Amino acid sequence: MVKSMPGAAGTLAEQYPDIWMAYADLGKATAEAGPLTDRERRLVKLALAIGLGSEGAVHSHTRRAKAEGIGLDDLLQVAMLSIGPAGLPRAVAAKTWIEDI
Repeated sequence: MVKSMPGAAGTLAEQYPDIWMAYADLGKATAEAGPLTDRERRLVKLALAIGLGSEGAVHSHTRRAKAEGIGLDDLLQVAMLSIGPAGLPRAVAAKTWIEDI
């Protein structure tokens, strides 16, 4: 069963449930492929979303991180850590996207 989600991903999941379930299964397999904790995986995914410049993914991972008990200061540090590899403009954008949630 596909759970309800906001935005375009939710629409895709409703329209193509088999594809969404395969995508979810891939996510589960990648999560179980190594020793990182749930918290570490969430912060890495947030960092990757920032690096890609994906506002929607930053929103999603921020929302999920907060639901998992990860504090705002931790999320903002990920944005600040992105200054070196991703550049100041992308880090500032990520900070605002995190603060949107």
